[in-house]
Amino acid sequence: MLTDDFIYLDNNATTPPDPAVIEEMLPFLTKYYGNPSSGYAFAAKSRKAVELARERLAALLGCDTSEIVFTSGGTESNNAVIHSTLAYSAVAATKAGQSETGGKFATGRIRHGGRVVTTAVEHSAVLRPCQDLERRGCLVTFLGVDREGNVDVAELEAAIGPETVLVSMMWANNETGVLFPVEKIAEICRQKGVLFHTDAVQATGKIPMRLRDTAINFLSLSAHKFHGPKGVGALYVNRRTSFHPLIAGGGQENERRGGTENVASIVGLGKAAECASEYLSEGKVLVRSMRDRFEKAVLETVSGAAVNGADAARIPNTSSFSFEGIESPAALLLLDRHRICCSAGSACRTGSQEASHVLRAMDPSGDGARRSLRFSFGRFNTEAQIGRAIEVVPKVIEKLREVAAPARGSAVSSVATAP
Repeated sequence: MLTDDFIYLDNNATTPPDPAVIEEMLPFLTKYYGNPSSGYAFAAKSRKAVELARERLAALLGCDTSEIVFTSGGTESNNAVIHSTLAYSAVAATKAGQSETGGKFATGRIRHGGRVVTTAVEHSAVLRPCQDLERRGCLVTFLGVDREGNVDVAELEAAIGPETVLVSMMWANNETGVLFPVEKIAEICRQKGVLFHTDAVQATGKIPMRLRDTAINFLSLSAHKFHGPKGVGALYVNRRTSFHPLIAGGGQENERRGGTENVASIVGLGKAAECASEYLSEGKVLVRSMRDRFEKAVLETVSGAAVNGADAARIPNTSSFSFEGIESPAALLLLDRHRICCSAGSACRTGSQEASHVLRAMDPSGDGARRSLRFSFGRFNTEAQIGRAIEVVPKVIEKLREVAAPARGSAVSSVATAP
């Protein structure tokens, strides 16, 4: 899957497509190009392929095929839930108010007093829509986390009030891999009559799911996080939950997402889901073994190293390290020279000068956010690659500390001799 030149340890940013996924997609990029909404026999091939993909994804998630809506990815799915929930709430509230006077109700306005509850460590695909809602008059509660990245369920429960219309919490954190108890949270929301959404982009294909046995109303996912193609994802909508589409159009996806289906990519998503189902048990053990081997070796050989969220429940592929005496950008540059791909946090924040909001939330008074690296593993990594990374990473940290030491010494000397 990978060339000998690079060791790819950034599988939370994206994953290499499974060769089986590419093979299954190719005919729908060349031979079977029919529009699945067309009525003739040639288009039926595309239509049946989309429905097969829906069946495969439903099997991975443990839900009904009717509950799957194909989208362009996790970001669209998250936005669709947040905005449609608030729009529906606005319509319902306005209808209720206008019914007393016999007036007409308005649509599309945010109901003042409506509240969304989320966390301070969500992906930007949830945080930014929520921040936008705040600017438009919606109340948003951003719950904090402890030093391990855990959310306080009692604090969450207390934050849900009569005005709350939606709780949105990620299943697995994209930077630390920390898992939230979303099934328990969903049940709390159900008991309080509040809709629950989870961004499961990092969890899908990495942990078993059986959504039909949960109280989850909405779930977002993206194919490229589990060895599928980029630019395609899905939204799970519980069959008993009302949903108002973000994108209106020709009535595709059972009137829930307008626009001609991206057939080849949907086919790829379905195949990736099927592969994930097959490899989930075996692959989880394999990937966890590589992750644990890497963590153990780094902690034993690098002083001042710590795993962010080490004592929390985590997905099996993610290691977020903080290293004393380094700066993340310099470490990434040096590791890149050694052909090792990793990150300082979310790939969607690459280029930003701000430290990770996730790590700042976990330790607001510390500087760990600026000296952390994320290594995320996948089933196409090899033990030889892990061995090479174990050899290189400690040397890179040592080199950076050697370079930084004279500069720190000079600064201390300057302070000491200052008049």
